[in-house]
Amino acid sequence: MRFELLTLVLLVALVPSSRPTSPALAPGTHPVISSSSDISSPAVPDGSQEPSAREIIEDSRSAFHSAGDEMYARVRMELIGPDGRTRERELTMLRKDFERGEQRYYIYFHRPPDVRRTSFLIQAYPGRDDDRWIYVPALDLIRRIAAQDARSSFVGSDFNYEDVSGRDVGADEHRFLRRDTLEGRVAWVIESRPVRPAEYERRVSWIDRETALPLREEYYDARDQLHRVYTSGEIRSVEAGIGPVPTVVERTTENVRTGHRTEVTFLEVDYGVGIGDDVFTQASLRRPPRRWIR
Repeated sequence: MRFELLTLVLLVALVPSSRPTSPALAPGTHPVISSSSDISSPAVPDGSQEPSAREIIEDSRSAFHSAGDEMYARVRMELIGPDGRTRERELTMLRKDFERGEQRYYIYFHRPPDVRRTSFLIQAYPGRDDDRWIYVPALDLIRRIAAQDARSSFVGSDFNYEDVSGRDVGADEHRFLRRDTLEGRVAWVIESRPVRPAEYERRVSWIDRETALPLREEYYDARDQLHRVYTSGEIRSVEAGIGPVPTVVERTTENVRTGHRTEVTFLEVDYGVGIGDDVFTQASLRRPPRRWIR
């Protein structure tokens, strides 16, 4: 367990525009995910002329990483080996959007015991590297995460830190490939090739035409071999105070070379919940905001 905790220090670095905010939640209460099938209309236009590949990716990033001004989520993460053995983690993620496209993320691990009270702070900026910090309670240490670690594994999972916070749209060149149908949903298929360092040589994305959410992403290496696959599971309309928000509440990333995969489930989620700016400071790494962390 000590080895895994120290590994967090070495991996380190983290995280996933504006809608009217809703009244703040009362302390101790969090809404559960709505089972409504009503999906709100997408940001992408519906007409004879398709939007550009870049516009599609911009809308997808907004829908996936920036829905609402704020987000609260209680998350279960399952790390599943090729032999079926499973390690489970539970965490709270808070996000708030600021001016000029900046975002802040706070992540706190509840369990298992060897990672409990480990927390992350991310300050995300458009067009430049994000700032990231981790707090390791066993060492009572706050450590800054190097920018190059954005493509490292997020706490041993098959997601990386860039997956959590989102990659800048301008970090890749995007090309429209075709329209397709995936799991009964009409999707745009976009190829993205990095112009700034990435863990892939090309990425192929299936973007849902209705919600602008990513349905599938395939990552290829320098030999054009598939090495990682992301898939969205259930998409639900979350009945938040700001209105229904289409949300991917189940998602999976698999390393196709090793057979290891990570499954993420949103147990609770809401948007526009009234999170104070003071949550997103280094002080919160050692002293979690009790209103949100229980």
